[in-house]
Amino acid sequence: MRTQDKFYSQISPLFTNSLKALAVLFLVIACSSNDEEAPDERLMEKELYDSAQSRLKAGNYESAIFSLEALERRFPFGRYAEQAQAELIYAYYMNYNFEQAISAADRFISLHPRHPHIDYAYYLKGLAGFRDDVNFFSRFIEDNASMKDVSQAQSSFEDLSEFLDRFPNSVYAPHAKQRLIFLRNLLAKHEIYVSNFYIDRGAYIAAAARARYVIEHLPNTPQTPYALSNLITCYENLGYEDLKQETFTILEMNYPDFAEMEDYERKRSWLNRLSLGLLGTDEAPAPPISN
Repeated sequence: MRTQDKFYSQISPLFTNSLKALAVLFLVIACSSNDEEAPDERLMEKELYDSAQSRLKAGNYESAIFSLEALERRFPFGRYAEQAQAELIYAYYMNYNFEQAISAADRFISLHPRHPHIDYAYYLKGLAGFRDDVNFFSRFIEDNASMKDVSQAQSSFEDLSEFLDRFPNSVYAPHAKQRLIFLRNLLAKHEIYVSNFYIDRGAYIAAAARARYVIEHLPNTPQTPYALSNLITCYENLGYEDLKQETFTILEMNYPDFAEMEDYERKRSWLNRLSLGLLGTDEAPAPPISN
């Protein structure tokens, strides 16, 4: 037994040292493995970004969304994170995912309030709020456009107005102004439609309120003379002779050819009237590339 104890006492340090050596070896291998994986991770991030760019350029927005979402999810603090977030707004918008585009824009604004291209997020948010314009409405007759719920148009109008207040010199300002003209005319058209609806049912006070709203809040639109004309009808039926005559004078002074214009307007394209020929393309520009 003593010989055996002596043997164990001799080999025990050797065994312990061997275990330590193995542990160090495994640690070195693990560190070396991590060092080798780092370039692969960077390469994967670049590949995802390049893939998204190719798909965006090809107009394959659904696949681009997949790549951009994967890029943001896997590399939230990576080199391309901010750019991917901006391009997601654009990809959602072009893929007709308007609610997601608005959410992505709000998120970008919240995360990067001082970003050099923050105006793009505000701009695209305003566009995404309402897209039922050229391509959609051209499938319908004129009155269907004005009969639709215009709450989204109102929201888009407010968002684009905020954008122009914040960034009046933005490169996107000219197109935003064109879109505002379109939305403003559409909202005025809707108010006149409702005013006509009330007149047909003898609700002249309600009809007059809608017509006055156009004159006071949406002036200088193609619907302004129609609003004045509706006011004349309402005042006549309500027995307000003085107001009727005063409004008639305003209409005659500012729109002397209203009768002929009314006939002409019925023959014009409704879309041409709403946009005043200024709307242009409804496609959004791609986001700028950050340096």
